[in-house]
Amino acid sequence: MSKIGKKNIILPKESSIKIEGSNLTISGPKGTKKMSINDKIFSSKMSDSKFQIEPLQKKVDKKTSIMWGTYRSLINNAVLGVTTGHEKILELSGVGFRATLKGENLNLQIGFSHDVNFKIPKEIKITVEKQTIIKISGVDKDLVSKTASDIKSLKPVEPYKAKGIKERGQYVLRKEGKKK
Repeated sequence: MSKIGKKNIILPKESSIKIEGSNLTISGPKGTKKMSINDKIFSSKMSDSKFQIEPLQKKVDKKTSIMWGTYRSLINNAVLGVTTGHEKILELSGVGFRATLKGENLNLQIGFSHDVNFKIPKEIKITVEKQTIIKISGVDKDLVSKTASDIKSLKPVEPYKAKGIKERGQYVLRKEGKKK
């Protein structure tokens, strides 16, 4: 039995889930998200403001247990995304490092001889609070994390002076420079 899969997903008042066979449509104040579950293995049921996913078999094997927990987490992330949204905050640290928004592109000056332009996906909203703080928000947790990862990979944090792009709260293992 999956410990995570057994838990109920509690729906806030402003969000709802529509079940149409194997397809789920999750809607809330921030938007809607469509998902599909394997209806040959799992069944879903709704009661009051609680949603639950259960395997069809009485005896649950290891693979089904793993998938049960995974589907429950994906549905819960979708519910949280359409009600409150997901966000990541990136920080640029380094002399002359700055970010600006130019239309549908994020323009980054990150220590190269040229500016780096990053194309923003349609479902993602990026705001530049200061010149060194980038806020990425959206409904889909996977897409928000993927976008943050792609921006961080443009200039990873180096261990000597900690220059680069990092997430807020990310620990950077610092190294000592060479000695005489």
